[in-house]
Amino acid sequence: MTDTLIPNGCKTNGPVEKGSFKKGCNPFAQTGRSKLQNKRAVLNQQIIKQMRMRAGAENLLKATSNNKVREQVVLELSYVNSDLQLLMEQLEGLNSSVEVYQNLQETSSIPLIPLGLKETKDVDFAVALKDFILEHYSEDGSNFQDEIDDLMDLRQACRTPSRNPSGVDLLANYFSQLSFLETRFFSPTRQIGIFFTWYDSFTGVPVCQQNISLEKASILFNMAALYSQIGTRAERQTQAGLEDAIAAFQKSAGVLHYLKETFTHTPSYDMSPAMLSMLIRLMLAQAQECLFEQITLPGIRNEFFSLLRIAQEAAKVGETYSEVHQSMIQTPIRNNVPFFWTTMSELKTNHYNSLAHYFVSTALLDHQLTPSDDEDKQEKALSQLYDAMPDGRSPLDILKNKEERRKIGKAHLQRSIMGHEEAIRTYSRCRHLQKLDILSDILQAGLKRALTKFEQNDKEDEFTDYMLAPDIISKTEKKAEMESPAATKVKCKDLFQRLGPLSVFSAKQRWSAPRTIRLKLQDRDLGFTLKGDTPVQIQSLDPLCPAAAEGLKEGDYLVAVGDTECKWMGVSDVMKLLKDVDEEGVNIRVVSMLDSSSQPMPTKSATYGGLPKTYSMICLAHDEDDKNKSRKVAKKPSFLSWGVKNKQKSGSTLSLPNADFNGPWNRPCPTYPNSYNDSALY
Repeated sequence: MTDTLIPNGCKTNGPVEKGSFKKGCNPFAQTGRSKLQNKRAVLNQQIIKQMRMRAGAENLLKATSNNKVREQVVLELSYVNSDLQLLMEQLEGLNSSVEVYQNLQETSSIPLIPLGLKETKDVDFAVALKDFILEHYSEDGSNFQDEIDDLMDLRQACRTPSRNPSGVDLLANYFSQLSFLETRFFSPTRQIGIFFTWYDSFTGVPVCQQNISLEKASILFNMAALYSQIGTRAERQTQAGLEDAIAAFQKSAGVLHYLKETFTHTPSYDMSPAMLSMLIRLMLAQAQECLFEQITLPGIRNEFFSLLRIAQEAAKVGETYSEVHQSMIQTPIRNNVPFFWTTMSELKTNHYNSLAHYFVSTALLDHQLTPSDDEDKQEKALSQLYDAMPDGRSPLDILKNKEERRKIGKAHLQRSIMGHEEAIRTYSRCRHLQKLDILSDILQAGLKRALTKFEQNDKEDEFTDYMLAPDIISKTEKKAEMESPAATKVKCKDLFQRLGPLSVFSAKQRWSAPRTIRLKLQDRDLGFTLKGDTPVQIQSLDPLCPAAAEGLKEGDYLVAVGDTECKWMGVSDVMKLLKDVDEEGVNIRVVSMLDSSSQPMPTKSATYGGLPKTYSMICLAHDEDDKNKSRKVAKKPSFLSWGVKNKQKSGSTLSLPNADFNGPWNRPCPTYPNSYNDSALY
């Protein structure tokens, strides 16, 4: 992907700026990543088609009492569920295709796992925003066509962001615009008819809501996904590349944490608290892995203290991946996370724990305590390696006894060999892992190295039972931590700033229609004074002045003097316009703030918070060819509530298909919930 403006030599309706693509976006880049995203979009459409068919069949099954019809419907349902299962397996395959995200120069590093971008459908803001501008702000919505076009182009560009900082900036810019948009156009007491549709990154299940919080949360998810792809792409054979990878994964975890803490009860399962917690652990584990690679990049000194330090660093990576694996196998996460992810985390747990045992064994077998060594320092280092010393021996006894060192060293080698063998068995269980030849080479090399070391220290006449080496205490000099990226708080220009200062001209305020007042001097006095910042307000109004007689009121906001808009002008600037008023006077336009409590509330419904219902995607989602056709929307019986903290929003979602990822061919046929709004999933 490119991060600069590329000349646009082809015809397109995509996001362009003066014949070039927006910075951070190139929808025509034919990369492996873009091809995967295109396949994901096609699969999402096929999944929603099958889910509509299933919903229709279930409704028919409930409505008919004819036994022959019911038998036929049950048969058709089995076919539809089978097709859905196959589509889910294809989507799982896309989420498991990590090789296309890796750096092409990588030949000796274990592949990392990126997040795939959430897909969405086009949104037409034009009609709804124009109507709202006319109704709420009493201005001609067609005058804001350029701003609406810029907003739609920006959203379209966010569907194909570049895999670099420019792509992140593009998403951050749109996220900031959504905050402006929410304040200006999305009232807490009414809906304006804009539907946002996003597909679950893991299951492909669509969610459609009028709540702009769904849009904001999905953009944040894609921002975290893009950071993970940047980290995966980094060149991990250089210090600079590893620094980039560490920063990217820590920022990805920070964005996911911000998403988890800011938006609650999200209707899409890939943004549920349990799933986000697992993804945060995964990003931090991969950052910790890159920190380990950064420490070992210059090489590992074959020295006692250095080997013990590297062993504890490797144990730390194994520990973090063990936590990731434990969270992945919990229900219902295990039913939605690709089997490839689960096996990869298990494999890395065994691999890095095996490395830790190998380094400890090397330190004990290759380095004997000599009179020139610092005995106290070695004793302290060894005592900090275990929770409990092997066989209850003291650290100093182990260091001074050559046979005891060899015995414990061989025990660690045994655990290293068993761990590598388990990692290789895990590798063979997943067909997607088997596509990664570099991974097989790394595991086989680790096993061969441990076996060679064991043979070198094995005695033919030794028949004693080997002891079980104790676990190694994990320790790191630098722990991977979440980093809150500045991109979530980027400053940008409000596209609709011509409507006036956001603190005053917002969707939650109600306004009268603009009134034209003829302003004339009386004894060189206007009859009022001005106050406030922007826009200015009328105060100290003389009730007997000509302006008051024409309808000017105390507290009115002055929005124009003559033909000059002054919503963004302060008192001094407005006074400059009024100081030249002659005897004929000048026209001014003012608006009055109305009492918001007098605004009629919407009819109460079954959703939380008394807000209007939103509808299931089974009713609203349709193909692009039919998007201009009107459809009758049927209401669903149950709904979910979600939104930002301390706010209750209406919401709905489709049911999530449930599958057991024990293997692509041996898994049982999944059972699907009957309702498209299964609240038990949350």
